[in-house]
Amino acid sequence: MQPDTWLAYALACTLLSLIPGPSVLLTTGVALTRSLSAAFMCIAGGTVGSAILIILSLLGVSAILETSAMLFMAVKWAGVIYLAYLGISQIKQARQTEVTAAAASDTAVKNSFVSGFFTALLNPKSIVFYMAFLSQFFDPSGNHLLQYSVLILTALASAALVLTGYALLATSAKALLANKQAQRKINYLSGGFYLSSSAIMAATK
Repeated sequence: MQPDTWLAYALACTLLSLIPGPSVLLTTGVALTRSLSAAFMCIAGGTVGSAILIILSLLGVSAILETSAMLFMAVKWAGVIYLAYLGISQIKQARQTEVTAAAASDTAVKNSFVSGFFTALLNPKSIVFYMAFLSQFFDPSGNHLLQYSVLILTALASAALVLTGYALLATSAKALLANKQAQRKINYLSGGFYLSSSAIMAATK
């Protein structure tokens, strides 16, 4: 892979990652309602999930999903339901009179990793997308293993950096809204982010 091709690919990955999607909205919601460390764990979970998706796409699972509408829809709606569940749970928490300390607990941090992982993994559209996208920058005459390694690591690093930026911005905004009433509104907003993520995933075809 030529350096200019890699730079074009890295830029494309970064720009695509900036577009608010399920992972962006989830990470922002976690940063607003839990902690920055929880948001980082969410990003880590999403990175692992995305890595699995990319590998699955390279193994040909994308072709299976393209030809099996039933399997595609099953995976897709599992993701939709999961995100909707997260949104409803967050809104229920917002309706409580007190903001619980559990938002910054070790359990919440671990749950953030799981949420990020499944949000990335249960998005069959991404498998099909990765296969089509990676192929645009792949040189069949070059070293296949090296190229795949570079493409995968670049995609994951770009997404992680962008999500980190969103998490830092959300955390900064949270620091300006420290009172209980504001925190309750943040919880509602976070729940709305999760439900929006669910709707975005449901709308994809």
